[in-house]
Amino acid sequence: MTNPPLGRRRFLALGVGFLSMIVGRARATETQSRTGPILGKSQPFSFEWLIDHARGLAQRPYVHTPPRAAELIKSIDFDAVQKIKFRTSCGLWNGRHFPIRFFHLNKFVNEPVTLHAVQGGEARPIVYSKDCFEFGNSNLERMLPEDLGFSGFRVMDGPDSETDWLAFQGASYFRSSGESGQYGASARGIAVDTAMPQPEEFPRFSQFWLQEEENSRSVTIFALLEGPSLTGAYRFEARRGSGAVMDAHAELFIRKDIDRLGVAPLTSMYWYAENASSRPDWRPEIHDSDGLAIWTSSGERLWRPLTNPTRVLTNSFVDRDPKGFGLLQRDRDFNDYQDDGAFYNKRPSIWIEPIGSWGEGAVQLVQIPTDDEIHDNIVAYWTPKDIPKTGAHLAYKYRLHWQDDEPYPPNLARVVATRIGRGGVPGQPVPEHRWKFVIDFEGGPLSNMRQRYDVKPIVTASRGDVENAYSIKVVGTQRWRGFFDLNAEHGEPVELRCYLRLGDQTLSETWTYEMLLG
Repeated sequence: MTNPPLGRRRFLALGVGFLSMIVGRARATETQSRTGPILGKSQPFSFEWLIDHARGLAQRPYVHTPPRAAELIKSIDFDAVQKIKFRTSCGLWNGRHFPIRFFHLNKFVNEPVTLHAVQGGEARPIVYSKDCFEFGNSNLERMLPEDLGFSGFRVMDGPDSETDWLAFQGASYFRSSGESGQYGASARGIAVDTAMPQPEEFPRFSQFWLQEEENSRSVTIFALLEGPSLTGAYRFEARRGSGAVMDAHAELFIRKDIDRLGVAPLTSMYWYAENASSRPDWRPEIHDSDGLAIWTSSGERLWRPLTNPTRVLTNSFVDRDPKGFGLLQRDRDFNDYQDDGAFYNKRPSIWIEPIGSWGEGAVQLVQIPTDDEIHDNIVAYWTPKDIPKTGAHLAYKYRLHWQDDEPYPPNLARVVATRIGRGGVPGQPVPEHRWKFVIDFEGGPLSNMRQRYDVKPIVTASRGDVENAYSIKVVGTQRWRGFFDLNAEHGEPVELRCYLRLGDQTLSETWTYEMLLG
C-alpha cells in the first residue's frame, strides 16, 4: 500500500512538531548548561522576621489559594510521576556537601510550595521552570504553565550522589532515610484534631527558606506553616551522623480554638507482626515501626507494641516534661520479613528528644485499622494538657533522631517480641476467656545471665486475673521469655503491664499492652 499524499494540514502539523522538537532541544541544552536554579529578587530574611510574619498571618482569617492547572495536575498519576526526572543542573548548591533537588507537582501532592535560597541574610525565591524536568514521552511539557511551582524538595547525600537522605513534601510531612538508607516512618510539623469526632486538619508548609551552613555538614530549613486553626514559624537544622539528627524550633500562633494539638507528631505504618492473630500476607511481618518507646520524666522506660486494631485506639501516657519518645523499628532481622523489595528491616526509628520544659501533657498513640501496607495508620505525638485557645502563642524545641536504634538506650533489658495465644496448658481443655502472653526480653542485666528460676515477671492488669506468671531463658540465645495467662470476661479493654525483676532489682523496661475483648 502506498502512502497518501502529504497534505497541507499534515505538513503544517509535522512542521510545528519538528519546530517544537528543535526548540525543546535548544531549551534542554540551555537548561543543562546552568549551574543552578533561576533565582528571583533578593529580600532581607531572618527567623525573627518569619516569626513576626506567622504572628501577623494568625490575626487574619485563613484563605486557601487553589492551585493553578488543578485538573492537569490531577492527570499526573503514579505512572506519569515515574517518568518525570529532575535535571540536576537546575539544583541548588550543586557540587557542595548537600545539593538540593526539587519535586514536581502531581496528583498526590498538588499544592505548590514557594522555595527560597538564603545566603548572608538575604533570601531569593527559586523560580519554577518546566525546563528543569524531563517528562518522558508525555505532552506535559507543552501543557504545563511556566509558573506552576514545586511540590517540595530533597537533600542529596553528596555532590555526586543519586540518593537523598532528607525530603519535605506534602502538607507538613518530612522524612529521612536514617542510618540504613531506607525511608519508612515520617514526621510532621504539627497534628491538629487527630482521631477526633471532627475531620482532622492538615496544616501545610507553604514556604521554605533553604540555607547551607558555612564550613559544616548541615543544612538549615526554615518553614512557614499555614492552616485554618494556626500558623507557625519553624527552623530545622539537619545534619548527618549516625543516621540523621534535626534540631527543631517551632513558634505557633493559634487562629482558633483547637481541641487536640499534636506536637512533634510521628506517622508510621503497622499491618501485622508476631502478635497478630492471623497473617493476611505470605511475608511473616509487615511494618515500618513495631512499637512506641517512652522515657518518662521519672526515668521509667515504657514499651508499647503496636497493633492493627479492629477500631481506632487512642492511648495517652500522662507525664510532665518527658525525656523522650519515639516510634521504633526494633526488629532488624531480614528473616522476620522476607521482603527484599521494601526492606522493612532497614526502616529508620524516629526518636523525639524534648529540649526545655514542655510542661504537663501526654504522649498520645493513635492506632487506626488497616488492611494493606500502603496506609500510614499509626500516629504518636505530645499533646499539652491545656487546650490551645484563640490568640495563644506556643513555642517548642526538640531534637529528632533518625537511626536504627534509639539514641539513649536504657541500661535495662528491652522487649524484642510479643506473642499472644490461647491460655491454659497444652493437652488439657482450653478455658474460656483465657489468653496466654509471651514476651521476649533481651540486653541490659540479662546479657550473659545464666539460667535461673528466680527472675520474676511482675504483671498487673486493669481487670481480670493474671495467672501462672514465670520466666525462662530461651535455650541457645541471650533472650529471656516471660509467660502469663490473662483470664478476663469480654467487655472493656484490659490494660496490661509487665517487667522482669530479680529480688529488688528491676531488670527490664516496662511492657504495656491494651487487649481488646468483645
